[in-house]
Amino acid sequence: MTTLADIADQLREARRQAGLTQQQLADRAGLNRLTVGRMENLTHGDMSVLALVRLLEAAGFHLKVVKVGHTRTLEDILAEQRRGESAP
Repeated sequence: MTTLADIADQLREARRQAGLTQQQLADRAGLNRLTVGRMENLTHGDMSVLALVRLLEAAGFHLKVVKVGHTRTLEDILAEQRRGESAP
C-alpha cells in the first residue's frame, strides 16, 4: 500500500530529478513555496490532490492510477509495443 509519506517522498524525488528547487517548482505550478514544503514533509498530515497534480506536471511527471500488484499501466504496455519492446 502506498502511504502519504511515500507520495511525499515521490514528489520530492520528482522535483529533484527535474533539477528544481522548491521555489522553482512552486513558480512553475503557480503555487506557494510553502505548499511544496508542506507537501514534501507532510506538515499538515494531508495534501491536496489538485496541488499534487500541478506540482508533478510542473516537474514533468503525471499522476497515474495503477492496479494493486501491477507496476505498468496500459499506457506503458502500449508504448512498449509501439517501440517494439517485449514484455518482461
